[in-house]
Amino acid sequence: MSKPTKPGKVPAVNIKKSAYAMATTDGQSAEVTMYGDIYDQQPTDWWGDPVEGQFILLDEFMSDLERIAGCSEITIRMNSYGGDAGVSNTIHNRLRELARAGVHLTCIVDGVAMSGGSLIMCACDTVKVNPSSLVMIHKCWTFLFGGYNADELREQATNQDAWDKMQVEIYKRKTGLSDTVLSHMMSDTTYMTGREAVSKGFADELLEDGEPAQIAASADGRRLFVNGRTLHLAPGMFAPDGIPTVKSGDEPPAETHKKSPDEPGSKEGGDHPMAKTLAEFRAEFPELTAQLEAEAKAAAVSGAAGDIEAERKRLQEIDAVAGVIDPALVQEAKYGEKACTAQELTYRAAQAAAEKGQTFLTQMQADNQASGAQGVGAAHDRGEALPAEKQTPDQRMADARASVKALFGKEGK
Repeated sequence: MSKPTKPGKVPAVNIKKSAYAMATTDGQSAEVTMYGDIYDQQPTDWWGDPVEGQFILLDEFMSDLERIAGCSEITIRMNSYGGDAGVSNTIHNRLRELARAGVHLTCIVDGVAMSGGSLIMCACDTVKVNPSSLVMIHKCWTFLFGGYNADELREQATNQDAWDKMQVEIYKRKTGLSDTVLSHMMSDTTYMTGREAVSKGFADELLEDGEPAQIAASADGRRLFVNGRTLHLAPGMFAPDGIPTVKSGDEPPAETHKKSPDEPGSKEGGDHPMAKTLAEFRAEFPELTAQLEAEAKAAAVSGAAGDIEAERKRLQEIDAVAGVIDPALVQEAKYGEKACTAQELTYRAAQAAAEKGQTFLTQMQADNQASGAQGVGAAHDRGEALPAEKQTPDQRMADARASVKALFGKEGK
């Protein structure tokens, strides 16, 4: 494979294949559309005839990729259910090589990025997803035919473990999650919507229609107001003078704010328009934007180690009690919208058991009422006398005669 050239300008390219396309008009930014399954060679059926389908084949894709490798920006539009893990890994590694050479890589998940597609997605510096996009990761699998002994099967399992470790390395670089967490997610075959992919670090940006951002600063410069929300700046940081300010209270101003001549950064008697989007804010105040982003990344890094260790411990504790709990509850506790600790999972399991027990008792009582069993009296033990209040008049008379006979040796008259 050729050594990546320094990003610059390349001749116009317009490649159209059945499962992918590559194009650049300005020679600096290129777009790649990957809408198909990823294979080493064209799949064939039992008789050797080509299988119909949309297939991204390694050799021709890599050859075409070289024609746009000199662009400074490459955007990949993804809709792939995956395919061959080895081919996906090869494409991933080539893209990372381009990134190290200075090419900025962006992936937009138009539909799905599953299995091998997610490996290629994670090669990109910026991953953008729609709320309805799907990202799926799982452990590698293979077909086996013929007969094998135990040693051969163990060897195959060891090989599969190596493929899984390869995938973990790719996901870990992108997400920062630990080997343990990623291995659990792969073992469970985890599907993520766009929003979930962003929250877990597989994606960087959620593509949603939104109102333009309204930005202002507090009078003391210690807070920023963005779309009505308050952002407290780190100690020692102050909003730049050019941002419209709020005189009093915490409410952001309207789109423009007229500053008085004695306010810092004011223009005599003029209005200063408020940035309407984050892109405009970044363009107008690049140093502040870079500083805020650096502060955020530093905070994320400092807390990442503790968060990863806590997540690893949470999953291990859940696994310790999972054997006696409904698998659906275990899955929800691990990765669901209501993820929880092992203690909370145990409580939920107890609640579920109690609800089932109460339902059983209620049904049993209803069956008892319907059977009429309450109206059936107990059988009388002939060896014991019934209490007087429970005897019939005839029974009481018979008992009296028996008592007289016992005393006088004859029945009373």
